[in-house]
Amino acid sequence: MQSGRHAEVSAQDDQGHRAVSGDCHGDHSSPSGSDRFERVRRAMIAFRDAREWKQFHDPKNLAEGLSLEAAELLEVFQWKTTDEARALTGDSAARAKVAEEVADCFLYCVLVADAFGLDLIDAAQRKLAANEMKYPLDKSRGRRDKYDAL
Repeated sequence: MQSGRHAEVSAQDDQGHRAVSGDCHGDHSSPSGSDRFERVRRAMIAFRDAREWKQFHDPKNLAEGLSLEAAELLEVFQWKTTDEARALTGDSAARAKVAEEVADCFLYCVLVADAFGLDLIDAAQRKLAANEMKYPLDKSRGRRDKYDAL
């Protein structure tokens, strides 16, 4: 369970200047979702650049890192039944671990998008639109079939 304090997203450049800051939780005084994403994106890039890690962040290594973090997320559910996995949503320790691993995956996605000069939000919106075409509501509602089997 989260405390009443709001987490601040920040990073420093190599001169020690704060690159970004802001409230990461949704309340009425917080920035819009796109502003929050941009602040997180800039913080991740500033974090990487301050450590001079961009030289190691080629697309292959970033994809490997993303895959490894996704595997760490999957590890939370290893050997659990579907019901046991669903029950973890109410377990604060499991929620904290999942939050950490999902954040790692998200941040790797930010870095992959940066490496390719992609707008991650735009790419996600385009993918949702493509999925809407592949999985029409009248054919896919309540079904788990792949689009080519609908």
